Amino acid sequence: MYDYMKALQERFDEKQPEHLVYAVQSAREGLRDGIDAESRRKLLRLLDAQNALLVEAKLMSFTAGFKLAAGIAGELGAPYSFDADEEEKAKEMITNG
Repeated sequence: MYDYMKALQERFDEKQPEHLVYAVQSAREGLRDGIDAESRRKLLRLLDAQNALLVEAKLMSFTAGFKLAAGIAGELGAPYSFDADEEEKAKEMITNG
């Protein structure tokens, strides 16, 4: 189920905002240039651990939201179709530009 949730998350997640990605890269480069090699290794280990934690937390949040939505849909008795949803999004993009 873990792999299934990861695949669903990848399908529905949106791209990260470019300005935030750029801000993180700029800050990382600024820190990297101002510290020695040992401190740089420690900083990179910290960043790797932080990124792993964020990825895991993001997946846990997505899974919890998915389970909540599935429970609500089950109570309402309304079936959900991913294909119909994708078609609706495509129609909106065509009409809204």
